[in-house]
Amino acid sequence: MDSSTTAAESRAVEVSRVTKRYAVKTAVDDLSFGVNHGEIFGIIGPNGAGKTTSIRMLMNIIAPDSGTVSVFGEKLSERTKSRLGYLPEERGLYKKQRVIDSIIYLASLKGVDRRTATARADKLLAKVGLQEARGKKIEELSKGMSQLIQFIVTILHEPELIVLDEPFSGLDPVNTELLKDMIHDLRSQGRAIMLSTHQMSQVEELCDRVLMVNRGKAVLYGDLTQIKSRYRGNSVLVDTEGSLAGVPGVTQSVRRKEGIELKLADGTRPQDVFGWLAAQGIAVNRFEITTPSLNEIFISLAGRKSSDE
Repeated sequence: MDSSTTAAESRAVEVSRVTKRYAVKTAVDDLSFGVNHGEIFGIIGPNGAGKTTSIRMLMNIIAPDSGTVSVFGEKLSERTKSRLGYLPEERGLYKKQRVIDSIIYLASLKGVDRRTATARADKLLAKVGLQEARGKKIEELSKGMSQLIQFIVTILHEPELIVLDEPFSGLDPVNTELLKDMIHDLRSQGRAIMLSTHQMSQVEELCDRVLMVNRGKAVLYGDLTQIKSRYRGNSVLVDTEGSLAGVPGVTQSVRRKEGIELKLADGTRPQDVFGWLAAQGIAVNRFEITTPSLNEIFISLAGRKSSDE
């Protein structure tokens, strides 16, 4: 965190009991959360859950009906907007403009002078391997290349808070990994990063804390590791060189890619199973208490229902 950050800015974002209604539909319902400096914070939820509405209220694109939203300890203003970078789900580059001209123009709107913007743009274009695209028009680029240019525009003015809505859309696996590395670098610099995506594996890999919203309400919020531990079931994953038939206290066995998952009856502890395997002389290559993936938790809490936001 920058040494100039004050006590009032102890969090980059503080959302307190915000509600937003559209006619008879409540898009966001009494929602509260905070985003810390130097963390990647994930917002997840089914379609229509209230994610995009929450982000738009944070960006002051729309106003909440009730509740408060503060960025760097105050309501978002023109002064604080320069400290924020926003990558919306709906991309907005000028298709007829050259890449470098588009980057420089959009940087100027954030107060970056032409010389500085050009130097930073060239450095970032080199980092993503798009130096040769510098003089091309946006309309000549692939969807993935345009996405990387949009990301460069988002971070070029060196914002302290970066809001990314579906940042991996349209990227191939190589560029997805490149973008993830850049996001990690930004966090290591103390930037606060908000990430909204439908790709649970990306959230699980990148995020320190998560907020899951469903029908406008928070249904999951906190440290990702602690959340996964909280939803851990009474089962173990084992890989052995002997038969697992007849293991006492096992109600079901499910073959997984990594081995066999043994679901345990109430009162059966993982160490009971391990002790029984050892007593039978069965060589154990792998034995661990299973932890559900974020996708499994997501499905269990939200189901497969969706609606238009």
